[in-house]
Amino acid sequence: MVDQSRRRFTGLLLGGVVVGMGGAAYAAVPAYRLFCQVTGFGGTTRRAHALPSVVGERMITVQFDANTDPALPWRFRPKQREVAVRVGAEGLAFYEAANLSNAVVMGQAAFNVSPAKAGQYFNKIQCFCFNEQVLQPGESANMPVTFFIDPAIVDDPNMDDVSTITLSYTFFRQDMSEEEIRKFRVSRTDGAPETKSNKIN
Repeated sequence: MVDQSRRRFTGLLLGGVVVGMGGAAYAAVPAYRLFCQVTGFGGTTRRAHALPSVVGERMITVQFDANTDPALPWRFRPKQREVAVRVGAEGLAFYEAANLSNAVVMGQAAFNVSPAKAGQYFNKIQCFCFNEQVLQPGESANMPVTFFIDPAIVDDPNMDDVSTITLSYTFFRQDMSEEEIRKFRVSRTDGAPETKSNKIN
């Protein structure tokens, strides 16, 4: 009887530990994401609200990459292959997304840069990746990203070998409720700003 009670207690204790670890891991996800955005860890870019006051002489080529999760029925691609920018200067690039389905679809872009060590110096001021994007059936949209490379990169010896940085996005599908779809359609008929739209052939 005593052995059975001990085994039951041990089982309950281990079960509580597993649940607790799962809860802690779930809670840690937003914290880890915030940590990456603040530090540039793992190639995650940083977010800025203004350009730096200094523009350096060093030029860096920024290349653009686009990927789409198979669950998202969109075509997504950069409108330019690369741009060359001075450190501290504003860079502007465009991506294009097109909804190839016959339904309203919402997507969210995840992003990183390579080499990963450059993430702490790559700053975005405006980006379509800051919010979910919604496209109507057959609609396409130009999606801009405004960025700069921190002039402090020239003071980091570990970055001396970096002449090219690749900015990569992957779009994932996001669920929409019927109410969200209804509100989106109403907003389009009430004179809300339209994205560039055309039917896909």
